Amino acid sequence: MELERVRANTAIEINQKIDQKTEENIRYYSGRPTDEITRRIWELETEWDVERVLQAMASVFSLTGLTLGTTVARRWFILPSVVLSFLLLHAVQGWCPPLPVLRRLGFRTREEIDREKYELKAVIGGTNGLNENLRSPVPALTAVGR
Repeated sequence: MELERVRANTAIEINQKIDQKTEENIRYYSGRPTDEITRRIWELETEWDVERVLQAMASVFSLTGLTLGTTVARRWFILPSVVLSFLLLHAVQGWCPPLPVLRRLGFRTREEIDREKYELKAVIGGTNGLNENLRSPVPALTAVGR
């Protein structure tokens, strides 16, 4: 399970800091009006988890290395090799060199994000009717599309 692998490969104090922030968010939003809680749940559904960030970073660095290797110098082909080996390492072990940095920056696993989301859903009485509220809590973002 991703949560266990990432958390097992993250320093205890970082996991505690992330857990503490999640608890603070739950306590704060538990006392807020339903529409504010609904907006927070929508934010949680669109929050990028650490896996997605790693994948995006790997893609950007790999494409950059390929482009520079093709246009500037062949030695740039080393960059996608290193990045993809990090991604493979993460897939196999649940750890790679960027992971501690991303965790220190506060990026959470999908399970950590979902924990906060489901706690807040429980506060407003479950999931009945929630999806309709989540479709367009912020009209400007609806135009971008989902």
